[in-house]
Amino acid sequence: MTDTFTPPTRFAVPGRIPVSNRAAALWQTATLTEIRRETPRAATFRFAVPAWAGHLPGQHLMLRLTAGDGYTAQRHYSIASAPDDSGHIELTLDHVAGGEVSGWFHSVARPGDRVEVRGPLSGFFAWPGDRPALLIGAGSGVVPLMSMVRHHRSRGLGTPLRLLVSARTPEDLIYAREYGPETTPVFTRRAPEGVPVGRLSQAHLTPLLTDPPTDGWEAYVCGSNAFAEHASRLLVAAGQPVSRIRIERFG
Repeated sequence: MTDTFTPPTRFAVPGRIPVSNRAAALWQTATLTEIRRETPRAATFRFAVPAWAGHLPGQHLMLRLTAGDGYTAQRHYSIASAPDDSGHIELTLDHVAGGEVSGWFHSVARPGDRVEVRGPLSGFFAWPGDRPALLIGAGSGVVPLMSMVRHHRSRGLGTPLRLLVSARTPEDLIYAREYGPETTPVFTRRAPEGVPVGRLSQAHLTPLLTDPPTDGWEAYVCGSNAFAEHASRLLVAAGQPVSRIRIERFG
């Protein structure tokens, strides 16, 4: 879909969809309840979805906006929140230049607005917490990985988990306030004093792959096409089996 559409002041959404045991395959009404700024270009949008069927960390959903004239725009978005039974989910969206959906969210959307969602979708990139996980993301590619980190914390899981996240600058690091000892940040343009600047390299991966768990790591890589290719090559060069590298790309 091209990005030439100019969204109207508000999108209208059809009436609420009834709860069903096939909820994951149906469109449901989601009401925006909160907006949290993460970086100058990214924000988290929290939605109430009473009939949400639940999800696994790493899964995504389809989101649909409908304009007053009937025009619709649909996008796939990773779910940022950990699974819970609160009837809420969170999405963290970059403000993409010229993007009709992200532009509406960042410039127009307010709590109380309604959209439609369908999901959760895809189980390939999901991490239920049952195996050691090495997570590698860049930019907004950290979103599904953060769902895994939050799940790990909220359930108090003892399963080994490590996160390597790349950002251009400290100001571009999404979820910066939430990271703990499981996280290693990499900065490619500008870094805090004393922290080297540079692209993700073998030197960043090696410390994370030392002293591997008995069952080895399941690697999850999420980012742009170029980043995903680069990170996966580094993993293979470090001895990570190709069959245990899961990749999600965007762009």
